[in-house]
Amino acid sequence: MMTPQITTSKRLRSTPFTSRVEACGVKGYTVYNHMLLPTVFRSLEEDYWHLCEYVQIWDVSCERQVEIIGPDAQKLVQKMTPRDLSKAKTGMCFYIPLCDETGGMINDPIAIKHNDNHWWLSIADTDVMLWAKGLATGMDFDVQICEPDIWPLGIQGPKAEELTARVFGKEVNDIRFFRYKMLAYKGTEMLVARSGWSKQGGFEIYVNDPDLGRDLWDELFRVGKDLNVGPGCPNQIERMESGLLSFGSDMSFDTTPFEVGLDQYVSLDARIDSLSITALRKRNPKKKLVGIVVNEQVDFSDNLIYQDDFVIGEITSMVWSPRYQSQLAFALCDLSAISSRTHVHVRSNDGLKQARVTKLPFDFEALGLKG
Repeated sequence: MMTPQITTSKRLRSTPFTSRVEACGVKGYTVYNHMLLPTVFRSLEEDYWHLCEYVQIWDVSCERQVEIIGPDAQKLVQKMTPRDLSKAKTGMCFYIPLCDETGGMINDPIAIKHNDNHWWLSIADTDVMLWAKGLATGMDFDVQICEPDIWPLGIQGPKAEELTARVFGKEVNDIRFFRYKMLAYKGTEMLVARSGWSKQGGFEIYVNDPDLGRDLWDELFRVGKDLNVGPGCPNQIERMESGLLSFGSDMSFDTTPFEVGLDQYVSLDARIDSLSITALRKRNPKKKLVGIVVNEQVDFSDNLIYQDDFVIGEITSMVWSPRYQSQLAFALCDLSAISSRTHVHVRSNDGLKQARVTKLPFDFEALGLKG
């Protein structure tokens, strides 16, 4: 049987790195912000081990930037998030939940402050620009909003700092986590941030010239040969072991930050002008995102979590961990049903299997799982 194919069109935009990604032998894509995001090169497990041991170059151009410029830029960004940004300074990045008037999540971008009048929102997979334009128009904010021609390039893995410094210089070593510097590449300044969707360490280069982007890709591979540099992409095994959430899978419009463990990014006691803060102060969580561990490899026959004969939740993400020899899952469960549970059941092709319930991120040592 032929594997279904994605039919590409102008709606699925290419990136400056598409030709390089294809030359590296990409084997799978997903669609993210109307663009193709690579999902696998060698195999999921081979990509995982390479990411954890060496360094990879990721085409994450799908992390589109919503650029907000104008006298009310910071006011609009604060309106969109319940996280207090009053102490934000130029050169800083912030992970922020974006929430609507009910407290439901719209997106979970990285907010990048250029100055009080200039912000980027480096977004997950929803059309944030349309929402931002609607708020700006409806509330008469003095801003201009667009999606600039910026194509993020990830450098991820334990050898990422060495590789990035070889190209951008020793100033890279002084960039703190979730901070950035403007560094020159062939005479053009690019934003270089210590960030990325893995816990292996790394940087994201906000490429602003497509030709230079291709040159940068080629140079990173050329000077990183001794570091075993290779192509890569966000990896399901690594991100789940690290407790990194995916918008659209683990959280969506009908969840609040509290229900998916993002409490620390909601400033309930701050005096901020936020669209969602009043609702979040009143809205009681009904669900909870938890970790699920099965100590054997199983094929799930459905995505449901069971207690006795009752369905109490749904699996949002799952993967086999070769390091911990366990099936890992995130599950969004009914809060009242899961709050005191230590074990539940999942349904596999071999029948019901017992699974452990744990908080996120996974504490593998406490779970008795040794890598």
